[in-house]
Amino acid sequence: MRWFLPSPHNWGIGMNNDYILEMEHICKRFPGVIALDDVQLKVRRGTVHALMGENGAGKSTLMKILIGINKMDGGNIIFDGKEVQIQNTHFALKHGISMIFQELSPIPHMTVMENIYVGREQLSANRIFISKKQMAEDTANILKKLEMESINPKEKMVNLSVAKTQMVEICKAISYNSKLIIMDEPTSAISEKECDHLFKIVKQLTREGVSFIFITHKMDEVFKLADDITVFRDGKFICTELASNMNHHMLVEKMVGREITQMFPKEEVDIGDVYISFKNLTKKGLFENVSFDVRRGEIIGLAGLMGAGRTELMETIFGYRKLDSGEIYINNKKVTIKGPKDAIANKMALITEDRKLTGLYLPLSVKDNMIMPSLRRFSRGLLLQHRSIDKICNENRVNFDIKTPSINQIVNNLSGGNQQKVLIARWLMTDPEIIILDEPTRGIDVGSKSEIHKLISNLAKQGKCIIMISSEMPEVIGMSDQIVVMYKGTVKAIINRKNVTQELILENASGLET
Repeated sequence: MRWFLPSPHNWGIGMNNDYILEMEHICKRFPGVIALDDVQLKVRRGTVHALMGENGAGKSTLMKILIGINKMDGGNIIFDGKEVQIQNTHFALKHGISMIFQELSPIPHMTVMENIYVGREQLSANRIFISKKQMAEDTANILKKLEMESINPKEKMVNLSVAKTQMVEICKAISYNSKLIIMDEPTSAISEKECDHLFKIVKQLTREGVSFIFITHKMDEVFKLADDITVFRDGKFICTELASNMNHHMLVEKMVGREITQMFPKEEVDIGDVYISFKNLTKKGLFENVSFDVRRGEIIGLAGLMGAGRTELMETIFGYRKLDSGEIYINNKKVTIKGPKDAIANKMALITEDRKLTGLYLPLSVKDNMIMPSLRRFSRGLLLQHRSIDKICNENRVNFDIKTPSINQIVNNLSGGNQQKVLIARWLMTDPEIIILDEPTRGIDVGSKSEIHKLISNLAKQGKCIIMISSEMPEVIGMSDQIVVMYKGTVKAIINRKNVTQELILENASGLET
């Protein structure tokens, strides 16, 4: 372990005034788990500080202590030069600490301005009535400052895209006059163009003295945005370094404690015959005349910008929506899929992009989540074969390397990477031939990503048909045999692995003529 101390000669500021935040000797225990073991975090004023580590490393626990959701068992916090005891989120916000959470939770049927000022509404001169006029003006001023005038302060949140919802959360943090803003996976659901805008805003605010703690699993973003990097592993502090002193390889090794030699383990597979064909699939307002084939052992990457219709297409194929027109052929036989039950009967599986919202049953156990679509297989009349269920679920726990003390553990208590493995294990228990993965590595750490990539590659090796939606360019290029690029609900290009470049994908995803 080592700690990097900034030099006054390098930055021209006194040592006692370097930091907006100093967290030292922080400890936190949960029943049976030491979540934080004597960790430290020091954030310089007017900088972006990346907090890195695998899922379960302790990053979120530390941030919840800083924002007042959890209480630490030991240690001390110095904020803006004063030692503080952060008892709750109100205290944190009052003193200039705010957080933008990974799972956005806007109040959907309230307006943008109402969401920004909820609980602290602006009052009129008589201090009796809420001044919506003042709230609208103040919201408009913040939006203008952040170059987001396209967002109407009086628009309801339910009508905004995920990217704009993310921007409203940033506006909310700014409205508190925050000195330190925590961003947890802020780019997990927005396009590259929107990321660039977000980073521009962050850089602008750092020049005005605002500090950021930035949590992400996207390595490229770290070196694009961060000034300093702190690494945690297994609840312990590993190091803090200037971002300029590290590279991708060094950072991964410090995070996982081992060298990951192959991030995208795409194996050469003998591609078989066409197994599933999509002919002119159309759903008005979402996608139109979509056609492509998937062969046995083939991984089809589905690329495109936010709103291109990729997720909507896959959900319709799986039966969540009804096709307006078009045909689906499996093994040269036309099939009709009226709902997910038909899709499962035709050996299809869909791992959805939001494991918490549409994938897992969070209050239930790992075992219950795994077995859900396969209950008939393990039932005799009204009785379940519990021994058989326990046996196969424990086998999956070992085979998928799911880090959990028991298959009876509540799935919500697992890290993101392990939750994703549970979700994949569930659908593989149905023995599918066609596997659709929507953002399979979103929001999970680099070690778990590598394991899931290996799993996808092995499934292709078994002759499964894989369709993978991914917004991460290295992932879609590194894992795919063919890349279907969508633009505004249409297939703009189908690119072979041998000919693909990042520029070619982006040109087609943006609708440019190539």
